[in-house]
Amino acid sequence: MPKTPISIPVPTISRRTAASTVAGLIAGIAVYRPKTSQAAEQGATRMSLDAPTPGVRKAYADGPFGQIHYRYAGDKNSTEVPLICLHASPLSGILYDQWLAEIGKDRFAVAPDTPGYGGSDTPTEPPLIGDLADAMIGFMDSIGLQTVDVMGYHTGSFTSADLAMRYPDRIRKVVMISAPIFDQAIIDEYSGRIYDPPPKFAEVLASTAESIRENGRGMFRDMTDERYEDLSIERLRHFRTGNWGFRAAFAYDLTAALPEIDQPILVLNPEDDLWEQTPRAKPFLKNGRVHDLPGWTHGHLDAHTEEMAEIVRAFLSE
Repeated sequence: MPKTPISIPVPTISRRTAASTVAGLIAGIAVYRPKTSQAAEQGATRMSLDAPTPGVRKAYADGPFGQIHYRYAGDKNSTEVPLICLHASPLSGILYDQWLAEIGKDRFAVAPDTPGYGGSDTPTEPPLIGDLADAMIGFMDSIGLQTVDVMGYHTGSFTSADLAMRYPDRIRKVVMISAPIFDQAIIDEYSGRIYDPPPKFAEVLASTAESIRENGRGMFRDMTDERYEDLSIERLRHFRTGNWGFRAAFAYDLTAALPEIDQPILVLNPEDDLWEQTPRAKPFLKNGRVHDLPGWTHGHLDAHTEEMAEIVRAFLSE
């Protein structure tokens, strides 16, 4: 990917304003101000960085880039195939908190933080998708998992595809939340947003505050304000290297990988920033299908947890 510096405008804000509006880097290509969904207001469960989700535990394992922090739920001795959940950039396994509690009711489910995100150690240089896939195999070996199903979200989808393609004996089925096929114009446009060198912390805070004032939760409307705040703080943890996942994703040729995957693939297509690009994956799927989720956007794992679990369980049991 080209290393194009990005210039972030710094609006004049007070220290108190900046501190009170720390929310994180916006992960979507475009954001807007929609109304809060009824599901998010009525059904979303309160979760916080300082309040554990019932049934979900945390631990560390070894990986090629150092320690890997992960969340897990369920019985490791379950007869169901374990499910590994790979998060979107620049978040962490926190994205799957409520999901793990639900899907872990009948299987062992685990959500590692990608190297460089969350509580995991950071590589010394930007990894490629193949490096992240290798790290997940090392993680699986470390916690004693041989064959798994894998579920990826955005950047995690790319890693899931690479895992299935290169480690067919370790990956049984694949669930991808979005499988975007980008044209060159989008790659060129978005590459300008991938900063190098990283921005200053004050610039990140100022840009973040401005975005929240203008866009609210944006495409994260399917979650409560408190949940959005928690995820936003998580995004800030690695602001210096937060773009590494995007770099890896935009450098990966998904059109070449998908036709090489023999395992069943379910592509879930929520109406988020990759809604239009994901259906382009259909011609490249050898053994898969795309399931549209109109009206669902970022936060659907919180707002539509049980509905999502019904869809995924049905696919994994086919």
